Amino acid sequence: MNKPTTVALIAAAFSLCAGMAQAANFSKSVYDGAKDDIKKTYKVDKDSCDKLSGNAKDICVEEAKGREKVALAQLEYNYSGNAKDEAKLIETRYEARYDVAKERCDDRSGEAKDICQREAKTTYEKAKAELKMNKKVAAAVDDAEETRVKADYKLASEKCNTLAGDAKDVCVNSAKARYNQR
Repeated sequence: MNKPTTVALIAAAFSLCAGMAQAANFSKSVYDGAKDDIKKTYKVDKDSCDKLSGNAKDICVEEAKGREKVALAQLEYNYSGNAKDEAKLIETRYEARYDVAKERCDDRSGEAKDICQREAKTTYEKAKAELKMNKKVAAAVDDAEETRVKADYKLASEKCNTLAGDAKDVCVNSAKARYNQR
């Protein structure tokens, strides 16, 4: 992996962690206000594109749309804190980058434009594949952790079986609490 890709992945991971720390810690009215601010910012950004012309204007508008979509997805994730919205945020970022990259290709013609579009599509497809892989890795880690906890609980409960009376009851209840068993 090259250095810019590594830096980008680290930055993305950090931003996701920062988002998780903020998840679901504000009210519906704050959420609604932030949503309105995002829409107002989009309008200002889009209006600033009017001074441009041609493909430069199209790129500017696409960048403004992308910023709005990503900001709304980030807001939604910060509000809900759930994994579905986190995945939607990541996907929205990739789609916004792809849409801008495609628009930038319009400045080219012929084979150069075709290659530019293929590069943009390849980058997008790789990002989608990486997201899919990360979901599978996360699921595998969750499964492994669950298996580890069950094994640890089984061992702890077997140790409790060597005890009797109140000591056994305390040991069993402690093991259940420690390993989240019912």
